[in-house]
Order: sequence, then C-alpha cells, then structure tokens
Amino acid sequence: MRDKSKQVVHPAILRATHWLNAFAIVMMIGSGWQIYNASPLFGFSFPIGIGQWLGAGIAWHLAMMWLLVANGLVYVVWTASSGHWRKLAPPGPRAIWADFRAALTFRLKHETGVYNAVQRLLYCGVLLAGLVIVLSGLAIWKPVQLWPLCDLFGGYFIARYVHFFAMAAIALFVVVHLALVAAVPKVLPPMITGGRS
Repeated sequence: MRDKSKQVVHPAILRATHWLNAFAIVMMIGSGWQIYNASPLFGFSFPIGIGQWLGAGIAWHLAMMWLLVANGLVYVVWTASSGHWRKLAPPGPRAIWADFRAALTFRLKHETGVYNAVQRLLYCGVLLAGLVIVLSGLAIWKPVQLWPLCDLFGGYFIARYVHFFAMAAIALFVVVHLALVAAVPKVLPPMITGGRS
C-alpha cells in the first residue's frame, strides 16, 4: 500500500507551469523562426516555422508571448511565496565544478526532487535568458513606444541580435534538458504525476 504521508516531488502548480512553458516555448521558437525567415540576420533561414507566412508567424508569436509572460508570472509568484526558489538558488563555483566532473564521468547522483549544482546553474541561466528575451522582444515589437527599452539594447537592430541569441540560449537549454531527461528517464514520471519522495 502506498504511503500517502510522503511529500509530492513536483506540486501541481509546478507541473502545470512547466508544461505550459514547454508548449509556449516551442511555439515561440517556431513562430520566431518564421518571423526571422522574413528578414534573416545571418546567411541562413530555418527550414521550418510556425505560421506558414510572416503575418501568421507574428500572430502566433504574440499570442504565445502573452501565455509565456502570464505563466512566468504565476511561476515567479509561486516560487517566491512557496520557498521553491531555495532549490534553485545559484550554486558556488566549487559545487558546479564538482557536479560537472561527476556528470562527465557518469557518477553524478540524482536524488528525486533535488537539483544538483549544474542543474541550478542551467535553470538560473535559462531564467536570465527568458528575462532578456522578453525585454528585447518588447523592444523590437514596439521600438517607438518603448524607445527607452529599445535604446537600452543599443537600438532596434542590435536588439534583434540580442533577441536571436537569447532564443538560441533557450533552444540550447531545451536540447540539454531533453538529453538529460533521456539519460535519466526516471525524472519524467514525477513531472507528469507529481510523484512522491
């Protein structure tokens, strides 16, 4: 018989915000690629995009932007009020190096519901990239109305590059995140069911 007194690993609000973020980020990246392809910054285009054409890509991008921002605010308020932020607090360099070495030699311990130093560093990094992408996105969406923000990023054209590289950082995080889930598949069920520790 299951012990009901054990603590839930991932509360429902964490799971809901996680999966909404996953959906919104995939849609934002895909629609962003569609927008990028209309005016590339570099000598390549993305082979796929969400929206089929520029106007639809922009519509999807803006719709998902509001979902991502609203969901992000819910997550930040919950994290701050629940104390969950303590699990994600930035680690020190020694802890990062020790866990990084352990990961490279496949000796990194994984405790259910506990974030190691490398995970915490990556989560802090992706949250920072998320803040940068939202602010730079607002700067390129409304460069006249939000000119102080646009100027903060060095103007419209530089803000586009900042936005692109923040997207690349988030996409890289997603790839690493999925690779780690594939390497340690036992972490996936608790993110769906909540699990118990």
